[in-house]
Amino acid sequence: MALSELDWHRAERQMTTFVEDIRPPAAIRAQLDIAFRMEGQAVELFERRRTMRGHPIESPIARFVYVKSRSVWKLYWMRSDLKWHRYPPLPEAPRLELLLAEVEEDPNACFFG
Repeated sequence: MALSELDWHRAERQMTTFVEDIRPPAAIRAQLDIAFRMEGQAVELFERRRTMRGHPIESPIARFVYVKSRSVWKLYWMRSDLKWHRYPPLPEAPRLELLLAEVEEDPNACFFG
């Protein structure tokens, strides 16, 4: 089930603020940047880089999925098998900002290495 319009705008605002806080300096954003995309009830945080030949590539950082029936956000990280896995230290939270704080702190080096 997709996010309601209110929840969508709230999540978009929180993600925009979060990304602005962690983005690299403006001088290198053409080569390396952090962005997010929203689709349905999921939000994906990713890193965007340019190869030596200038081709853009994206590397996933984290995925947040809203479960409306339980009013919780679930947090996923991408392991080396290139599949999303629940993040065991904090698999879900009632508010997106709690998961964003965990991603930013990255105590287990799962998101930013």
